[in-house]
Amino acid sequence: MKTTKNLISMSLVLAGLLLPQLSNAQKISQKSTNIKINGTSTLHDWDMSSAQSTFTGNVSGNVITDVRFVMKAESLKSKESAMDKNAYKALQTSKYPELTFVSSSILASGTSTITGNLTISNVTRTVKIPVTVTKNGASYIIKGNTKIKMSAFGIKPPTFMMGTIKTGDDLSIDININATN
Repeated sequence: MKTTKNLISMSLVLAGLLLPQLSNAQKISQKSTNIKINGTSTLHDWDMSSAQSTFTGNVSGNVITDVRFVMKAESLKSKESAMDKNAYKALQTSKYPELTFVSSSILASGTSTITGNLTISNVTRTVKIPVTVTKNGASYIIKGNTKIKMSAFGIKPPTFMMGTIKTGDDLSIDININATN
């Protein structure tokens, strides 16, 4: 009986301490996003960009938790439609239409490195992305850059003109997200 009372008392104390913290969490989502992917080829450097994606998280204190970023792969566009088609083929967008990044948390202000799982073409790898988060009122601007290899995600770098033009394996990804509650 005494043990039951102690457990109930301890549960009430913990609930009293944790519930205010949970209730202070505020959900944020993207106001705007801009993702730019830069690459190379034997002919020239190239880039693709997208402003169509979703970003969500929960802010509590100085931490954004439950970070989730999703982008339709075919929202990535270059200046050349033929290049876009080759990129979509390499990404197998008909089978795997989304690129996702999921992380448990990121600092809500300042410079840090966010670690999370990036999924491209149904292959998931843990990546670390150096970011700067600027808080302005209820808005959070997240900027970062990371480098990845296509081959790390099982993607064969595209070739053009019967293999005479080859895309490099290395990609640089620039991230610019403006989120608000």
